[in-house]
Amino acid sequence: MPTIGDTAPDFDVETTEGKINFHDWIGESWAVLFSHPRDFTPVCTTELGYMASIKPEFDKRGVKIIGLSVDPLDNHEKWASDIAETQGTAPNFPMIADTDFNVSKLYGMLPADVEGDPTERTPAENGTLRNVFAIGPDKKIKLVLIYPMTTGRNFDEVLRVLDSLQLTAKYAVATPAQWQPGEDVIIAGSVTNEQAAEKYPDGWEEPRPYIRIVQDPSGVKIS
Repeated sequence: MPTIGDTAPDFDVETTEGKINFHDWIGESWAVLFSHPRDFTPVCTTELGYMASIKPEFDKRGVKIIGLSVDPLDNHEKWASDIAETQGTAPNFPMIADTDFNVSKLYGMLPADVEGDPTERTPAENGTLRNVFAIGPDKKIKLVLIYPMTTGRNFDEVLRVLDSLQLTAKYAVATPAQWQPGEDVIIAGSVTNEQAAEKYPDGWEEPRPYIRIVQDPSGVKIS
């Protein structure tokens, strides 16, 4: 399975919004690819509806969303109607029809020997299609999350991680446990004290030499 720091495998695929090349589709944006065992599954239905409802939050961060299931496009369209009716929001992002399992295999979510009619496979047989990949504009994988079928994913946490990833990509900092935008951050270990003094002339808190705490350098304030 591709992991953090690897180049996200590229592919050409059919989606509910037409055929795309994945890397071209990402462009200069960030992206989130999240997978589903099959269409018409209960937990995934709630996830797709919630993801659609908070898409404006991803848009604000310059993050594109794309879903994946092995079902064909006509099933995706029927499922979208169910999602709209039961969750209040239909998917407003492309859904990949990975009917040949190519993307699932490229991302290590299904074994290389899987083949056949995707609609004859049960959701349990595709239980490993419960991943979230966050990908940067450099096409490198920045985050990998894997959930069991029985636990709905927390997409608010994905937003929080994206905030951290975008902050730490711009500034030489790291974010501590439970961090939220606007809260204090940690000066990255790659930054020497001399370099830190130039960046932060007002100094920093240092409960230990390896823990150097400063305010969020982006200027975001806690509301």
